[in-house]
Amino acid sequence: MSKDHLKRALSPMNVWALAFGCVIGWSAFIMPGAVFLNSAGPLGTMAAIELAAFIMLIISYSYSYMIKKFPSSGGEFVYAGKAFGRANGFICAWFLSLSYLCVIPLNATALNLIMRTLYGDFFEFGFHYNVSGYDVYFGEILIACLALITFAFICTLGARITGILQTIMVFILIGGIVIVLGGVTFINVSGNGLHLKPMFNDNSGESIISQIIAVFVTAPMSFVGFDTVPQFSEESNFSNDRVKVIMDSSILCGCIVYIALTFLACSYVPENYSNWIEYINDLKNLDGVSAIPTLGVSYSVLGKAGLFFISASVLAAMFTGICGFYMATSRLLYAMSCERIIPKWFSSINNNNVPRNAVIFCMLVSMLSCLLGRSVLGTIFDMASVGGAIGFCYTCLAARKYAIEDNERGVKNWGTLGAVFSAFFVILLLVPVPGLNVSLNFNGYLYLGGGGAVQPGEN
Repeated sequence: MSKDHLKRALSPMNVWALAFGCVIGWSAFIMPGAVFLNSAGPLGTMAAIELAAFIMLIISYSYSYMIKKFPSSGGEFVYAGKAFGRANGFICAWFLSLSYLCVIPLNATALNLIMRTLYGDFFEFGFHYNVSGYDVYFGEILIACLALITFAFICTLGARITGILQTIMVFILIGGIVIVLGGVTFINVSGNGLHLKPMFNDNSGESIISQIIAVFVTAPMSFVGFDTVPQFSEESNFSNDRVKVIMDSSILCGCIVYIALTFLACSYVPENYSNWIEYINDLKNLDGVSAIPTLGVSYSVLGKAGLFFISASVLAAMFTGICGFYMATSRLLYAMSCERIIPKWFSSINNNNVPRNAVIFCMLVSMLSCLLGRSVLGTIFDMASVGGAIGFCYTCLAARKYAIEDNERGVKNWGTLGAVFSAFFVILLLVPVPGLNVSLNFNGYLYLGGGGAVQPGEN
């Protein structure tokens, strides 16, 4: 099937910003209090995140090899289809599109969390209902949908404009974190010191190894985003020899940000708590900025200025997540359409060389998803982590297959190792392991099974 080609308009910085912005979304600011510290403490989190980043660097080796071999939109879908046939290409694409697409409404609805934190119930107006314990209000749906519509429109203006905007937002994201972390560290060190001890969660009842694994297994969810780089291959105006550096630097910078935000979250303890463990364990009983440690610490130590800068970073992270995954998901759908996996409508290109219909589809699905509430979306996101790991695995196996044919021994070895680690992630997420609370819950299995019943079609 012939297709209208995308325009090469993205610089190396634009592609890096798209990848990094997908890696660091709203969850990077929430997970230190909600997952990391409670699971492993500051030192355990640092060890787990660094180990996870190292594994991602191994996996990225296969990606850089495959991008050079097949420099087209579609990424893992193309690699799996070329290496193992159409059926495997569809399976990979289905899981990957789910993994990418569900992040968009999650970032959009995260705006509601920030609004509730900063402004209380100000936006809780209009009709409302409860889904799985989460109250959904019309006012908050409206805010999320406005964000989705705005960034969908921006993404239809052309890859160059989107790439520039993404780059600006990434600098705001990083700048806010640097200012707040620097200020909090300086004031704490010159005052009563940092409150990092204990370095592990001594009250968890789990061994140090189990604590580290509990955070390590979040790698597919924490680092999904660097793998969006192949989706922009047709729109990148530079040599594919540079993609390895772009992917690796997005992983390493993501690793630094996760660790920095975790240490920020436990660097200060409110006066009525003796250590960060007591503070983290009591989050469910708190509201406002205190309920999100990264925001609470910023405000407690630096006042309104600290809250302003960290809030700017959070908003930028949400927007880069929406924008980056709009781009990545629409290019994946575009590639699937070009291969007649889904209807031709998805590969329609507008005057700005953008698959506009694919972007609109992502927007509409995301807007409908906002009606489900964050509890349901969170479960879908957990399930989508499986999709990211499956995409990793297919890419590494494809790289291994072609490396054997090309007599590239190094690539074959790295591909084999990457496939093993990817399969390990899939197993941990799907198979309950005693002592590790990291597998999908019942609803996650239910959604996964229901979606898996969908079959590929012809056009």
